[in-house]
Amino acid sequence: MYQLAAPVSVEIEIRKSRFIGQLYPVSSRREAKDKLAELRVLHPNAVHICWVLICEGDSGMDDDGEPSGTAARPMYNVLVHKELTNVLAVVVRYWGGIKLGAGGLARAYGQAISDASKCARLIAVEALCQRSFSVQFSDESQLRHLCDQFSVQVLSADYADEVTLHMQLSSGKAAEFEQCAFNLLRGSLRNVTASTA
Repeated sequence: MYQLAAPVSVEIEIRKSRFIGQLYPVSSRREAKDKLAELRVLHPNAVHICWVLICEGDSGMDDDGEPSGTAARPMYNVLVHKELTNVLAVVVRYWGGIKLGAGGLARAYGQAISDASKCARLIAVEALCQRSFSVQFSDESQLRHLCDQFSVQVLSADYADEVTLHMQLSSGKAAEFEQCAFNLLRGSLRNVTASTA
């Protein structure tokens, strides 16, 4: 999966209609709705502002008055093909006076987002997981130091008979981190949970 490093916009003209394809990095539906409201103010004379949101835990799409399936669906297909996430795709259309037909509309909306994605700088999204490890109080500082070395984020700590650190780390480095921690603490480390985030 990939996400955008920065917003990107391109404009294409098809049979006198202008299609402005835009991609925005977003982290929530609220952020997407705010961006759409801003675009409606910036483009008061546009006949359609069609959009697709693919965000962690949320998604949505709107043809904004275009015939069903001719705008948002082709835009969505491009995003899925490009493996984009945490993205708001928007196409602003200015009517040119010539009807494009369903096939023409689908091609135009898909092309606007495809062209925008070709101009975008993408960042690979690293899969994360969460782990919880329990250690003796005397070993906590060593485990935290190892977390720093592996760029592991300690989310919280519980203190009872021993210390349990709840952390988030790269799925690809989880096994290596656990083995290093086990070796460092001479086997006194206990993995109390192992759930994918």
